[in-house]
Amino acid sequence: MLKIENVSKSYNKGAIKAVDNISLNVRPGEIFGFLGPNGAGKTTTIKMIVGLLKPDEGNIFVNGINNQKEPLKTKKIISYVPDNPEVYDRLSGMEYLNFIADMYGVSKEERLKRIEKYLEIFKLKDAVNDLIKSYSHGMKQKIVLTAALLSDPMLFILDEPMVGLDPKSAFNLKEIMRERCSEGKSVFFSTHVLEVAEKLCDRLAIINKGKIIAQGTMEELRRQSENKESLENIFLELTEK
Repeated sequence: MLKIENVSKSYNKGAIKAVDNISLNVRPGEIFGFLGPNGAGKTTTIKMIVGLLKPDEGNIFVNGINNQKEPLKTKKIISYVPDNPEVYDRLSGMEYLNFIADMYGVSKEERLKRIEKYLEIFKLKDAVNDLIKSYSHGMKQKIVLTAALLSDPMLFILDEPMVGLDPKSAFNLKEIMRERCSEGKSVFFSTHVLEVAEKLCDRLAIINKGKIIAQGTMEELRRQSENKESLENIFLELTEK
C-alpha cells in the first residue's frame, strides 16, 4: 500500500539531513506505527508521503503509484491528519465537511451516511452547525478526523492523532483504525504514546536523527534490543545508543 525507497530530505542547502536514506513498506490491512524523538524526521517523512514536500532522493509509491510523478492520483486515495490541523475557522463544521467531500468527489448519498456515522462516533452532532472558530482544540481535531474519513481513503495517514482527544474519542479512533484495516485498507501514524503503539500496531519503525534504526513487529523489535519488557524500554534503549 505504501512503499518508501531510499528517501532522503535535507534543509539549508544540505546542511541539515532531516531524513537520511530511509526505506519501509506498509502492507494492505496493516496499522503501521512510526516512532521517534522530537526532530527525528517523522513529520518530514509524512509530508513527503502526502506530497507537501519533495524528497531530494528516492521514491514513494502509494498503491503502486509514484507520488511525485502522479500526485493527484495518490492524493485521491489518501487522507492526512496533521499534528496541528489548520481549519477554516469562519466555516461551520458542516460547511467544512461538505467542502472536503466536494474536493474528493464524494457523492451526496455517501457523504450523508459517513457524516452521520462519524459525527455520532465523535459526539459532534450538536456542534456541527456552529462556526469552527468556536470549537475547542479537541473538537477541531475531531472535525478534521471526520473530514479525513469522508473519502474512505485506502491509506489513512495521521501525525500524532491522539493529541487533544478525550479518552472516549481516542478509544473510538483506535476502533476506526482497526475497522479500516479489517477492510484491507492501511493506516500509517506517528505517535509519542508508546503504549498505544505497542497495543495497536501490526508493525512499527523507529526513526532517529533521520535514519530508521529498527522496524518490524513487536517480537522482531524485541530481538533487536536487550531490554525487552515494553516498547518504551526498547525505544529508549535504541534511541539513546
